[in-house]
Amino acid sequence: MGPANIKLNPVGAAMFLAVALCLVIYAFGVPNWFNREPTVSMKELLTASIELARRGGARVKEIRLKNSLGETVKGKTKEGAKEMLTEGDSESHRAIVYGMSKAFTGIQIISEEKDLKPVDFKTIDDVSKTLEEVENVIKGDEKVPKKDITVWVDPLDATQEYTENLQDYVTVMICVAVRGSPRIGVIYKPFRQQIAWAWVGYGHSDNLKVSQKSTSDSKVKPLRTIIVSRSHSGPVEKIAKKAYGNDTKIVPAGGAGYKTLEVIRGNADAYVHITLIKKWDICAPNAVLSALNGKMTTLEGDTIDYKYKTEGDVKNHDGLLVTAAANDHYEFLSKLSKVAEEAKKSVSSKH
Repeated sequence: MGPANIKLNPVGAAMFLAVALCLVIYAFGVPNWFNREPTVSMKELLTASIELARRGGARVKEIRLKNSLGETVKGKTKEGAKEMLTEGDSESHRAIVYGMSKAFTGIQIISEEKDLKPVDFKTIDDVSKTLEEVENVIKGDEKVPKKDITVWVDPLDATQEYTENLQDYVTVMICVAVRGSPRIGVIYKPFRQQIAWAWVGYGHSDNLKVSQKSTSDSKVKPLRTIIVSRSHSGPVEKIAKKAYGNDTKIVPAGGAGYKTLEVIRGNADAYVHITLIKKWDICAPNAVLSALNGKMTTLEGDTIDYKYKTEGDVKNHDGLLVTAAANDHYEFLSKLSKVAEEAKKSVSSKH
């Protein structure tokens, strides 16, 4: 008797293979090759951000000390203040953006400056000391899809003060936002060689210890200290004194990074800004505050979205309130929002 002719049913065979594949996936999980969406390590992004902030800051300091600023006026604010551009801004931008682009191909980077002329190094290669600094604090990691990440870069915060050689105010800032939420913030003071960094939910540099004092429940009316912009203050002093009385202490200072650190360190109760401010100025401070349970919102109490789709997304029109303690934040909002809205209407009617 000859061998039997066995014919496989194509439909049955397909069903058998499908069931077998499901069992394999159930037992061992989806294989890595099946998930093709590119991701990036947040720990690597933090390490690169710290290293590049230092490199950008080195260029900022070198150019200032050589007094070769090459300063120009790139525009004016709505209030008429000059917006300066220097070689420090441009060189720091090149170091940071080119380095970040080489290390993390295809990642979205939004910088205050636009020139992408290559710098002298090929990529971020010597990061061993920085990685050790991070790993002393950060024990975990997180992989995030590249498409969800926006890196905001302020290559030189407080340019006006930089031209005046007011070195304390100058910072270099890098922020990593995930789906619009600020997660990693780096603030570097190049002239003091001091760096503050934080990753929300994972840790922060040792030199960051937030002042969590809250005086909103105190029976004695406290004397408030409010830090404001030197060059873009608008009618903040008038607003603050209307809300808190004429004894309110107003401290003018340069740079959103500097002012936020002053609030974190307890040298000011709040940082208040009522005119337009760009998101590269505030993303890194926002991330650092969030990691320390501080608070940054608009003067309407809204969180700030750092997703980027169009040029208009770089602007925050609704003012800024920064505090180190949540209770203080809501108490400030309740007192400032009404008078701030009146002031904004007054400013708008004049322009």
